[in-house]
Amino acid sequence: MSALTVGDAGEEFVVEKVDRSSFIRYAGASGDFNPIHWNEDFAKSAGYPGVFAQGMWTAGVLSTFLTNWVGADNVKRFRTRFVGQVWPGEKLVCSGTVTSIDGESAEIELSVVNGEGERKIAGDATVLI
Repeated sequence: MSALTVGDAGEEFVVEKVDRSSFIRYAGASGDFNPIHWNEDFAKSAGYPGVFAQGMWTAGVLSTFLTNWVGADNVKRFRTRFVGQVWPGEKLVCSGTVTSIDGESAEIELSVVNGEGERKIAGDATVLI
């Protein structure tokens, strides 16, 4: 990783089209078998228009962006706040910007938005520089 400076932005990480099968694979990997994420009828009976991603699936996508940028070994802290559901068919764009530097650490503001710019996750990280 090259040196970071305030204002630097990582190269965006894009998921062109979220696929429901990703939610099913994530359920198997994580043990989160809540049918609201894979069973259309169940999701609709709960008042949703259909299935939607597990929040941690989306956080995993964002963590891929971060580790691609700074390297997994350099991540000291990673936090997310879920602010919108992710639906099958959506495009996701992960981005981040260095907001401050203190000694050997940098603070990075993180975000996941869909193709229309609707925020799905707000986050931040502390990384070693």
